[in-house]
Amino acid sequence: MEENLGKIRGYNIESYLDVERPYLSILGRNKCPEIMETSKEIKKYVNELLDVHEIRKIGHNEIVEVTTSFLITWNDGKSRLCGDFRALENHTTADRYPTPSIPHALDKVEQAKYITMMDCMKGFHQNGAKPNSMKILTII
Repeated sequence: MEENLGKIRGYNIESYLDVERPYLSILGRNKCPEIMETSKEIKKYVNELLDVHEIRKIGHNEIVEVTTSFLITWNDGKSRLCGDFRALENHTTADRYPTPSIPHALDKVEQAKYITMMDCMKGFHQNGAKPNSMKILTII
């Protein structure tokens, strides 16, 4: 698969669970009421992300943990597909990636001739995930 424009190259997020299987009661999905229109929007959004290779379908023999997907809609009508990972938050040790402070970032670009910004499919897909982390970052 080609490297997507806007993706942070050379870095993939790695997350670890601090609990062992079975953990269905701990990481059980939250029930979200689904409206038919929302379901259509989710399918549309998923197809867009599949088309640009930002997400992939899971294989029939892959062992994954899944979470519920939902749309967040802003006042201007734009929306973003999200996964409800709240159940994972208390049991995940995330890979720590140092984010620079705003003054430090501004100092670094102070002498730049050109500055660009990308929001690759609304910003959520600029970091990849390592294969062992993908199984806990799956949405349905």
